[in-house]
Amino acid sequence: MNVASKQNQAPKISSAVAFKLGSNILEKWQCSASDKQAILGLSKSSYYRFQHNESATLSNDQLERISYIANIHQALKMVFSNPDNVYGFMAMKNDNPYFNGHSPLSLISSGNFGTLYEVFKRIDAMRNGQ
Repeated sequence: MNVASKQNQAPKISSAVAFKLGSNILEKWQCSASDKQAILGLSKSSYYRFQHNESATLSNDQLERISYIANIHQALKMVFSNPDNVYGFMAMKNDNPYFNGHSPLSLISSGNFGTLYEVFKRIDAMRNGQ
């Protein structure tokens, strides 16, 4: 593999580290274990293996889900200075057109990847002042 090919590759992250990052953020958002499993795209058994530091590997889909969760969290930290808003926003009902009175968390808890992406886009737009 040449140097140019190596430069175009995303850095590798340990599945255990990625899981811990995603799980910690979801914990601060007050997610239940079943919500975490759905959002992360993990089976119950895989979720508990990761929780107990057993050897397991996240798929690219699961890593991408964690990336969206981390980016949502970062956007919320940029929009809000109050920790109650940073961590509570996801559980708050939202009357904007996409949310239609639902909380962002209730939408992403469906486990649908497209919904996670759409919620990310709308929260990221808040950061950009759109």
